[in-house]
Amino acid sequence: MSYNKSLSPGYQDPLDKTRGTGHLFILSAPSGAGKTTLRLALLKQISDLLYSISYTTRDPRKGERDGTDYFFISVAEFEKGIAEDRWAEWASVHGNYYGTSAEFLDNSLTAGKDVLLDIDVQGAGKLIKRYPDSISIFITPPSIEVLKERLQSRATDSKAAIRLRLKNAETEMAQKKLYRHIIINDQLGDAVAELTSLINQYKTDRQKSV
Repeated sequence: MSYNKSLSPGYQDPLDKTRGTGHLFILSAPSGAGKTTLRLALLKQISDLLYSISYTTRDPRKGERDGTDYFFISVAEFEKGIAEDRWAEWASVHGNYYGTSAEFLDNSLTAGKDVLLDIDVQGAGKLIKRYPDSISIFITPPSIEVLKERLQSRATDSKAAIRLRLKNAETEMAQKKLYRHIIINDQLGDAVAELTSLINQYKTDRQKSV
């Protein structure tokens, strides 16, 4: 189930100077809403959709691979990137830097490639300002109560961590009005189908306009 603003999939801003380039799809959700699962399913459904891998200075976690989950770089290299304006957006979270490559986004979009970004609300806000023609999509659980049940069922977080995640989720869900599209992840299969259909509609509409 979704809620779409007046911007339909075929909407084109008359002031948009990047018409004809690739689409930038920005995906956000509170922790536990199923964003990662949806993103992985989407990339399997749409093979030509590029995924923008973030850069970070934190250490890799068990099972994470450089160049697949993140690009793991040094603090010095990241700060050099800040000075050289290499990041489309960046943030310091719990003492670690995270950022999105501006070069990758700009080169991909200019080449007509569609790009998917999986990013938090704070980062999404910065990217929407930098790329005002981007298609922003917010994934939300049916309710905070359902989200709490999902987090508890994962059994990976302490009670204190779950309380913090729920508090952050309420803050993030309050900003969903910033997004063009909202998809309610009630049933995973339905949400995957809806997200895939939405992105394919944008791709189809662009092909028709060429």
